[in-house]
Amino acid sequence: MEPETTEQRILDAAEELFYGRGIQSVGMDAIRTASGMPLKRLYQTFPSKDTLVEAYLRRRDARWLRDLAQYVDTYDSPERRILAVFDWLFLWFSEQEFRGCGFINSFGELGATSQTVADIAKAHKDAFRRYLADLVAVADAPAWLTDQLVLLAEGAMTTAAISGTPEPARHAKDAARTLLRAAHADVVTAA
Repeated sequence: MEPETTEQRILDAAEELFYGRGIQSVGMDAIRTASGMPLKRLYQTFPSKDTLVEAYLRRRDARWLRDLAQYVDTYDSPERRILAVFDWLFLWFSEQEFRGCGFINSFGELGATSQTVADIAKAHKDAFRRYLADLVAVADAPAWLTDQLVLLAEGAMTTAAISGTPEPARHAKDAARTLLRAAHADVVTAA
């Protein structure tokens, strides 16, 4: 089997288990069983559970940000692109296997004991903030809007996970629309 295929199978199994059950509750034997890989091959590919957790989070980060951007890029209007973030969150929250933000979850489990997990979670949240900041800048909205949109999105992620409904994304979108109107009113008033 090709090394990329082996790594992919292991990461697929790890992601399903880590995201579905939590990192600490999943051992390497469970990943071996789910991936169908011999334990020796698993440890040749990922020498420790820590290296596997890091690879899982880095892959999830890249895919999450890519999928969000691809969805948002289907809209032309800068304001509509900002609101599309919340539409995408609604679709994500509606997935049957949705368990909240994998980075919030991993930070909650391991952030106090694993600097690597804490750093990856922080980097993911920083990248998401930069992405929203770029959308805000293109919409010619004031910079203050970025942090408020981040809080709406992050709050929606946590609330949706706990409540088991995607509706927090719609509520956050309504609030984002109100903030966009206020932001544009500030721009007109300042001019």
